[in-house]
Amino acid sequence: MAEEEQRVFNARYELHRRIARGGMADVFLARDSLLDRPVAVKVLFPEFATDPTFVQRFRREAQAAANLSHPNIVSVYDWGEEGGTYFIVMEYIEGRSLAQTIRDEGRLDPGRAAGITADVAAALGFAHRNGVVHRDVKPGNVIISPSGQVKVADFGIARAVSTQENLTQAGTVMGTATYFSPEQARGESVDPRSDVYSLGVVLYEMLTGRPPFTGDSPVAVAYKHVQEALPPPRSRNPDIPPALEAVVLKAMAKDTAERYASAEDLRSDLRRFREGTQVRAAAVAAPLSAADAATRAVTAAPAADYGATRAIPAAAPETRTLRREEDRYYDEPPRRQNTAFIVVLVALLAVLAGLLFLLASNLGLGEDTAEVEVPEVVGATQAQAETLLRDAELTVGTVTTEEDPDAAAGVVLRQDPPAGEMVEEGRAVALVVNTALEPVLVPDVEGLSELDARGRLEARDLVPQFQRQESDEVEEGDVISSNPPAGTEVPPRSTVVVFVSSGPPLVAVPPVTGSQQDAALNTLLGAGFRPQIRQEASNQVAGTVIRTEPSAGTQVPEGSTVTVIVSTGPAPTTTAAPTTTAAPTTTSAPTTSSTFPFPTSTTVSNPRQG
Repeated sequence: MAEEEQRVFNARYELHRRIARGGMADVFLARDSLLDRPVAVKVLFPEFATDPTFVQRFRREAQAAANLSHPNIVSVYDWGEEGGTYFIVMEYIEGRSLAQTIRDEGRLDPGRAAGITADVAAALGFAHRNGVVHRDVKPGNVIISPSGQVKVADFGIARAVSTQENLTQAGTVMGTATYFSPEQARGESVDPRSDVYSLGVVLYEMLTGRPPFTGDSPVAVAYKHVQEALPPPRSRNPDIPPALEAVVLKAMAKDTAERYASAEDLRSDLRRFREGTQVRAAAVAAPLSAADAATRAVTAAPAADYGATRAIPAAAPETRTLRREEDRYYDEPPRRQNTAFIVVLVALLAVLAGLLFLLASNLGLGEDTAEVEVPEVVGATQAQAETLLRDAELTVGTVTTEEDPDAAAGVVLRQDPPAGEMVEEGRAVALVVNTALEPVLVPDVEGLSELDARGRLEARDLVPQFQRQESDEVEEGDVISSNPPAGTEVPPRSTVVVFVSSGPPLVAVPPVTGSQQDAALNTLLGAGFRPQIRQEASNQVAGTVIRTEPSAGTQVPEGSTVTVIVSTGPAPTTTAAPTTTAAPTTTSAPTTSSTFPFPTSTTVSNPRQG
């Protein structure tokens, strides 16, 4: 550890001590010697750095996360390579994770839980608007500072290691399966509504003190997210307000169409709850009676009980009743008169056990067989997996392939037996390896129209996401840039954010009517406009500004021409007969006389309007 504390990355980040360890990286408290501030440095395990496809994805997702600047998001400052692996430099938040808070305090107050969830939803909503789906929303990724500020970490990083999120078959071990959405558990593509579901699970755990689904393995938990009905939160904590329970149930709807359409919608409903107004969740649960609460608590309590949804053959239904005795509920199966059958069965089993014992003794099977623990190889390349298995005194069994667009090419998607299981030495471990996917290059769309850019990206099997951005250099409607930039290799069907010009920034014409000519010109020049003078006879004192074109307050592009109409004083009178009007007209003050060194055009063209 002493050596680790003395390590310096990029001749700038001094690692002091390890503060966390996850499935893919260590997190160190470090000091940024250049800016003299504490930072958190996440250092990938070396085995992840040997796969070039993974490194490319990791770099892209780290860059995407670095573009997210929001009060509720842990900022990403920098990333780089050091000592054969890669690292990310993040904002250091002094506090504790929401997971630790729940472990220490148990159930949280409903108002506090709703507030934390609303802050997380604000962070997710901002990320979603910028084209980033978190994919790993869980209490461990939510940090709460001593002042109560909520910060969400690891944006974008989940996609870089998405191979470890695929839980479609047995054998995959993933610690965050507890917070999977049903579509994640099925191995389908995810969108912002998947984050909404995961955040609903987090809110459920804050309110009840434990997650909705648990099981003996991550696969079992994932199956429950897909198939089993959600135990209502108030069945585990009757003190939860019905309105807040309705919010949880809507956020955790298995059908994405029935969930909140966005994290912002979820946040809005949480704010309504905190303000005491009616939430928009479809169904608000009615208060539980004492008897209902007790009965529902029994059906939901056992962590590994699958009886609530397990199908029982119709030909052999098993009747079970709930009895109450001294305030304890228990299952009582129907009584059967089968004593003789049981006696015969026990005798036969005893004889069979004796025969098996004799056979084992003769074959020398009574000796202890060495057992080893199956290592985790999901996410490693096939070559790395084979090395890990050989080092653990195991062999490689059948190797099959499967295409996963969200995973790096050549990595192990699943293993059987799963990691952590104790098996005999020499046991074969079957692997499912991801087939290689040809990456595509992001085309150059800079300067194209939005329509042309869409066509060029979709022709490369990429998904464009357009965002408006002011620009005084790129014509309105044309593309400024893209993220990832042109020439970057990305997997097919990746999202490319395209920034389209909305034109130059608009500025309001300042009010100068009634000012003297020189003062008005100085005001307009200071505001970034190009003034030009037009004189006109009026009852105003000569040299006074009568009006401007465009008028004061009009929003026009910065640098536009503003015509200033200046009074020449009253028009001269004439004694000519009323029928003769030409002379006064021709002898009056000139209608246009530029007295300022700018173009003499008398009209102002607004490029945003024309």
